[in-house]
Amino acid sequence: MTLVEPRWDAARAALAAAARPLPAIRVPLPDADGLVLAEDLVARIPLPPFDTAQMDGWAVAGAGPWTVVGAALAGRPSGERLAPGEAVLIATGAWVPPGADAVIRSEDGRTWTDDGLVVLHAPGPDGATHVGPRGAECAEGEVLALAGREVSPALLGLAAAAGHDDLRVVPRPRAALVLFGDELATSGIPARGMVRDSLGPQVPAWLARMGVEVVSVRRCEDTLAAHVGAIEEAAEAADVVLTTGGTAAGPVDHLHSAIARSGGRIVIDRVAVRPGHPMLAATLVGPAGTPAWLVGLPGNPQSAIVTLMSLGAPILAGLAGRPPLPEMEVLEAEQRIPAPATEDRLVLGTREGPRFAPGSHLGSGMLRGLASATGFGVLPPGGVHPGGPVRWLPLP
Repeated sequence: MTLVEPRWDAARAALAAAARPLPAIRVPLPDADGLVLAEDLVARIPLPPFDTAQMDGWAVAGAGPWTVVGAALAGRPSGERLAPGEAVLIATGAWVPPGADAVIRSEDGRTWTDDGLVVLHAPGPDGATHVGPRGAECAEGEVLALAGREVSPALLGLAAAAGHDDLRVVPRPRAALVLFGDELATSGIPARGMVRDSLGPQVPAWLARMGVEVVSVRRCEDTLAAHVGAIEEAAEAADVVLTTGGTAAGPVDHLHSAIARSGGRIVIDRVAVRPGHPMLAATLVGPAGTPAWLVGLPGNPQSAIVTLMSLGAPILAGLAGRPPLPEMEVLEAEQRIPAPATEDRLVLGTREGPRFAPGSHLGSGMLRGLASATGFGVLPPGGVHPGGPVRWLPLP
C-alpha cells in the first residue's frame, strides 16, 4: 500500500516500522567501533580472572613479620601457596598467590636481611586488603551489554578483557547515489543554462556522518531508459539508493515510471511538508531478490536535505539496528515562525540554549541557510508564536 501525501510524522513512522536491521555479521574488534551489537555481549571469563594485587608491595599470609620467599610479577605468577608468616614481592595486577590474606603497600613496609633471609616488617592490614577478588567486576557468563547497543571504544576494551576477539554486529548500510539532471555541471563556472551540482559533493558527506558506507556516486541522463538502468545497477550494490531530482511530474521527471519498470513499489508518494513536498520512498528488488530501499530527494538543495533527514534517516537507522525515530527535544520559538495551514514545515536554524532561532536564506533552492544551520525546527501546520514549542531535528 502506498501512502500518498501523509503528514510528516506518519510518513516517518511508516518507514521506521518497515526498515529492519540488516543481517548480522561477525567482525574483528577493531572493526566494530560505531556499529550496533546484534547479540548480547557475554563475558567468557570472570573479571578479574583471578585475585589481583591492586598495589605494588608484598602479598602476605598471616601475621607479620614475614619472610619474603619470592616474587609474583604481572604475567609471572608465583605458583607456591604461602604459609602463615610468608610473603612475596608483588606488582600491581599480578596474581595474588593462594594462601595470601592481603597486599601490603610498598610505602607501608620495610625489609632487611636476617641470617640470609629477607624479612618484611609492616603494620598489619588495616581492613583494606588491596586485593581485587576474582569476578568482582563480572562473573563468567554475565551479560555485559545488550543487543542494540552501539559499540564504543570502551566497550571494545571490555569485550577484549572478557575474552572476545570479534563481535556479532549489524553492518553499516551501503548507499548508492544517483544524480539526475542534464543541467548539472560538475566543475568550474557553469555554462549558460547549466547549474553546478551541489548535491553530489554534500550528500555522500552527510551519509558518512550518519554512519553509512557510500559505495557509488553516478550521474544519469534525463531519459527513462537511463533512469531504469541506473537505479537497477545501484540496487545491485547498495542497501539504499538515493536519487536527486525527478520526483515531481515535470516533462523529464521519470523516477515514478522508472521505479515501476524496475519492479519496485512506492511506499511514500509526497509528504505534507515544506520544503520537500515531492519527496518519495520506495522499495526495489536487489541482488538475488533481496529488497533495497530507494529515497527520492528533490533536486533543490534544502528540499533534498529535508528529505534525507525526513525519510532517509529512519530507513538508514533501522537498517543499522538503531532506533529509527529517536526522541526529539522540544525548544521554544525565538519568534513567530509561520507554516502552511495544512502542512508541516521544517525550518533551518540553530539551537541557542532552550530556544530555536530560525536561519536566513530559507528558499528551497538556497544553500547559504543550510551551510550556517545546525538543524531543523519542526513546525506544525499554521506555525508557532514566540515561546511556542518547536521540535528540534539536528543535522548529523
